[in-house]
Amino acid sequence: MPLKRGTSKETVSRNIKTETKHGKPHKQAVAIALNQARKSGAKIPKKSEK
Repeated sequence: MPLKRGTSKETVSRNIKTETKHGKPHKQAVAIALNQARKSGAKIPKKSEK
């Protein structure tokens, strides 16, 4: 299940759909898609812990 590389909203949402389609929970799919976008160079800050 290869994910698309890229930083656009469309790419991230497509990766989320791909992950949920393969049985991942929604929150985990979002985390995986955002991590892939970060690896591609997107400037997405990590979730801060309080």
